[in-house]
Amino acid sequence: MIDALKRRRRRNEMASRLCMAVSQRAREAAFYRQYGVADTIDGRFDLVALHAWPVLECLLESGEKVLAQGFVDALFARFEDALREQGAGDIGMSRRMTKMASAFYGRLRAYSESVDEAQLAAAILRNVYRGESGRVDRAASLAKYIDVVRRDIAGAGLASGELQFGPIPAP
Repeated sequence: MIDALKRRRRRNEMASRLCMAVSQRAREAAFYRQYGVADTIDGRFDLVALHAWPVLECLLESGEKVLAQGFVDALFARFEDALREQGAGDIGMSRRMTKMASAFYGRLRAYSESVDEAQLAAAILRNVYRGESGRVDRAASLAKYIDVVRRDIAGAGLASGELQFGPIPAP
């Protein structure tokens, strides 16, 4: 039983480290300045979802389902904390979290169903840029960047909780 508790605590620590890496990456100023992502709650949420997608994909493909669930749990704990910091109370929290979960999983589905970089760019344009036609080039650049991220972390051994995204290229 003690070994099971130790394994669970270690998995939670690894999931928390992955969550922190994704959150820190989503806060990088380059996404807001160079890529033109809105520096709002929605913009930050979209960047977290976009960066969480390849991490979850890699974890699931490597059979790390329990760690993947721990990662998602850590992300949603951070989402809830962010809502509370903005003054959200207990009364509407369940409804807000349900709405966030729906948006999060909808984005993951849209990105996963993209069979090539052009479809991924279209999904990014819809989600990150809210369909603004003037952002097509930036969405394409962000899709190219995420495609590189997917390749880079594919064999990175995320089960250890280590995640390095590498440099953010100019769009």
